[in-house]
Amino acid sequence: MTNSIITIDPEIQSGSPVFSGTRVPIKSFFDYISTGETIESYLEDYPYITQEQVYALMTLMGDLFIKTTDTIFNENTFGRKYPH
Repeated sequence: MTNSIITIDPEIQSGSPVFSGTRVPIKSFFDYISTGETIESYLEDYPYITQEQVYALMTLMGDLFIKTTDTIFNENTFGRKYPH
């Protein structure tokens, strides 16, 4: 699967999601910022990744998070309603 943000290809990093057009795993970004590092530092350490790619990834992940939590909290998934 390839799109403008993420590529998943068994021939690249054994199928781990990577930034499109690179071999840099998406996980590296989340691992990096989870330690308190900045996006700017990540971009310095991974010069093959652009700021636009990082922001597009963050937008995509934010949208996915919102859709997922909307589904969990708005449906009676676990037999009870959760407060909003």
